[in-house]
Amino acid sequence: MAAFGRRPGLTMATQLMKSLTRSSNSRSLCGIVNSEVITSHTAKWMQDTSKKSPMELIDEVPPIKVEGRIVACEGDNDPALGHPIEFICLDKEEPAVCKYCGLRYVQHHHH
Repeated sequence: MAAFGRRPGLTMATQLMKSLTRSSNSRSLCGIVNSEVITSHTAKWMQDTSKKSPMELIDEVPPIKVEGRIVACEGDNDPALGHPIEFICLDKEEPAVCKYCGLRYVQHHHH
């Protein structure tokens, strides 16, 4: 009896999976957006040249001066708005860039 009770649920799940995989404008099951959707969205976003791109906006932020050799970047003071913590070494003269948010850091030398 228990096996019989699960059968309609299995059939419904199978039908749902089939309908999801047939849909051309929905997200695929692995979480990747249809390439057609990405292309049209990106093209629409890039048409508005009056707004700066995120890369241009982050480049306007001057490098952040820090005292030590290593900085921990979280992207934002609020953990809900930030990214995974990244420890960045500042041994080089040029600013080091966070791979998540693009913020730049430089070691402040007191001489």
